[in-house]
Amino acid sequence: MARMLDVYFHSNLVGHLIQDDGGQMVFDYSETWIESPTSIPLSQSLPLRKERFTRNECQGFFAGILPEEGKRETIAHNLGITPKNDHAMLEQIGGECAGAVTFVPAGGPLPEKNYHYRKLGDEELATILKALPHRPLMTGGDEGVRLSLAGVQDKIAVHINGENISLPLGGAPSTHILKPAIERFEGVVFNEAICMKLADKVGLPTAQVEICTVEGIDFLMVERYDRTLVPGGLFGPPIMMYETKRLHQEDFCQALAVPPHKKYQSEGGPSLKQCFDLVREVSSVPAIDLQCLLDAVVFNILIGNNDAHSKNFSLLYDESPSLTTRLLENNLLIKLAPLYDLVSTAYYPELSPKMAMKLGEEYISDKLLPKHFERLAEETGFAKKMAVKRVLEFTEIVKEAMNDIDIDHKVAHEVTALIKNRCELFSNRFRS
Repeated sequence: MARMLDVYFHSNLVGHLIQDDGGQMVFDYSETWIESPTSIPLSQSLPLRKERFTRNECQGFFAGILPEEGKRETIAHNLGITPKNDHAMLEQIGGECAGAVTFVPAGGPLPEKNYHYRKLGDEELATILKALPHRPLMTGGDEGVRLSLAGVQDKIAVHINGENISLPLGGAPSTHILKPAIERFEGVVFNEAICMKLADKVGLPTAQVEICTVEGIDFLMVERYDRTLVPGGLFGPPIMMYETKRLHQEDFCQALAVPPHKKYQSEGGPSLKQCFDLVREVSSVPAIDLQCLLDAVVFNILIGNNDAHSKNFSLLYDESPSLTTRLLENNLLIKLAPLYDLVSTAYYPELSPKMAMKLGEEYISDKLLPKHFERLAEETGFAKKMAVKRVLEFTEIVKEAMNDIDIDHKVAHEVTALIKNRCELFSNRFRS
């Protein structure tokens, strides 16, 4: 028997995600959404049309909202569903997702806007963080918690108001993501904090992070770039005059209709050329975003982030752009989203030195030479000399910025030393 979910964009019904009689997931836009002059596609891979999207056409976007690999298996076990059933999983945990989409059982009510949150004390927060390996996203027990976050790392979405950390209930929006320490990877919280703060220091748009500790558990607090505060009312105390609004976003795999299990280029995932082509085609500010993406590629090489796959780059959709950009179609500004999930994987010798996307036919970052960036320039529309020159320029920028980043932790100091050594390596190599 066919099953259906209503798909909402903010508070608007945009379509239906259907599991047909054969068990295949398909998607239809609603006629009302298609005919509305202000409607936009959910994804670059799902253009507005009356024809139904097949599983192969829509899986990349919808599966890309869900957790991956072992986390997905554990969640499925906790919920009593099949791990490969995207539709069933979205029905269970698709209340608060990345971007501005929400999934509701067909005909069911969209959660009311008087959102509910449950405040967490230190002891309960610590208990939740400890339990995440066994209960990813708090699945299988807490009534009203319907959260979905992509990726393979333990994490939880929360709402932060001043000093208060709360769980969003129903479809209430979160404001931050908490990422606890991973036993297998020593000091990963401090590793990621160094890399994220360094990216911000060198001028790359980056999600804001803070190192926190509760009951002896270290975790990284990441401010969501796909959430913002907007005026929410004219009456009541000042804290109630603002509400959290979702901003739509999608990662590059979703935009290119690539399912998450193919995120690595060697397994059929997007290449750097496809990433640059996507930005060139859809960005409202392509000159800015293309340069930013090139700098991000260089930055990942310098910090030794070999896991920079296409799900770690996203597009952000601004539905309320400034006056200077208001003439864009549908009053919509599409731009490269702030960077996230920046970690020096090279710090952990047990992790593969192979990059998620090859650069100029080379997969090993330590082997990269000017000729590889010249090849990348040919593929992506940059001038060869400019691309090589930019590597050297940006390396110097990173070296200088390292002097202003200081996190007092053993792993942080060692990651800092590793990055400095890599900067020296590429500085010497690209000068010769």
